[in-house]
Amino acid sequence: MKRRHFLFGLGAFGLSFGGLRYWPDEGIWNPCAAGGLPEALARHELVSKIWEGLDTRQLWDCHTHLIGKGDSDSGIWVNPNMDSLLHPIQYVQFQFYLNAACAAGAASVDEGYVNRLMALNQDLAPGSKLMLLAFDYHHDENGERITEVSPFYTPNEYAARLARQHPEHFEWIASIHPYRRNCVEALEWAAANGARAVKWLPGAMRIDPSSALCDRFYDAALRLKIPLLVHSGSEHAVHVEGLQQLGNPLLLRRPLDRGVKIILAHCASLGSSPDIDQGPDGPEIPNFELFTRLMDEAQYRNNLFGDISAVTQVNRDAAIIAEIIRRQDWHPRLLQGSDYPLPGVMPVFSLDMFVGPGYLQQQEADFLSQVRVYNPLLFDIGLKRLLQADGLRLGNTVFETRRMFAAAGSV
Repeated sequence: MKRRHFLFGLGAFGLSFGGLRYWPDEGIWNPCAAGGLPEALARHELVSKIWEGLDTRQLWDCHTHLIGKGDSDSGIWVNPNMDSLLHPIQYVQFQFYLNAACAAGAASVDEGYVNRLMALNQDLAPGSKLMLLAFDYHHDENGERITEVSPFYTPNEYAARLARQHPEHFEWIASIHPYRRNCVEALEWAAANGARAVKWLPGAMRIDPSSALCDRFYDAALRLKIPLLVHSGSEHAVHVEGLQQLGNPLLLRRPLDRGVKIILAHCASLGSSPDIDQGPDGPEIPNFELFTRLMDEAQYRNNLFGDISAVTQVNRDAAIIAEIIRRQDWHPRLLQGSDYPLPGVMPVFSLDMFVGPGYLQQQEADFLSQVRVYNPLLFDIGLKRLLQADGLRLGNTVFETRRMFAAAGSV
């Protein structure tokens, strides 16, 4: 890859780090080693340590993206800008995703993506599942679809079909824009067809969670016992031009106050937002501090949660994951998510950032680097299971996520 294209790629993920000073520990491209874990890795003592004490039948990865190119009957749509060199940042992002998923060379990218996911899950512990994320279009305040600024679209029907066809591997999470005129009907359909939650990425979809336009959707989600998995904090994985402010975790007070179960994706671990609790012109505060404020408010202890996807990426501060580990009182309300295919995007992780301050041992880092080449999902779980701060680790309940989604759709 040419240097300028690589720097475009780093910028696409918010990873510039002063340009020339940053170079990924494990190279640029995922080598996509096939055939499962070699026996020496599969039998390594650290594999046993990763799974020790876990009821893996309760392990549902709640943040598994379902992407492709729409080259099957999936109904997937990808913005042409993501496949055009005229838009280099979006183009490089998409190439990284396809490489990370080891689907770029398949006859059908859609099918190659799903087949790879099933093979990776097969290599995990028995009973674990991946929760596939649908992804809705950007809409305006009149509920009209705006395709030209939508990054991609993954239909609910496709995610539901895969979960139905492969129940040993998959559950699914719907994506329904709350400004749509038929949003309640779409949510009722999703619940009736096994959706376990609804995913929003406010900046990409143009959703203001504090808007009254969302209220009828919130009421339906509460009635159907459907949690909302909502991106929180700054967004760099897809294009959100001019709408970063919609990642402010404080915007979720509106559904929280109505009793809706909210999962703040990534624990709002990136960027900063205005402290709108102090008014519309409040000072800029790190998003993680705003997440912490909400998590510590007694009135939200039964309906506010966080997923830990992306918190170990190199564009986060290692001190944030250390704080998440130390906050043992949060662990029953935290949920494992991988943000797949991001664990397979090689420049997005640096194990050195954890070895240096003592959160990870060097031999553990060496083992995880080898695992990542074969199975980025195991790498992601393994890293989070092995990290420690002040002698503490993430509790088993963080990974036994099924409890959060079991009641979805029941009335």
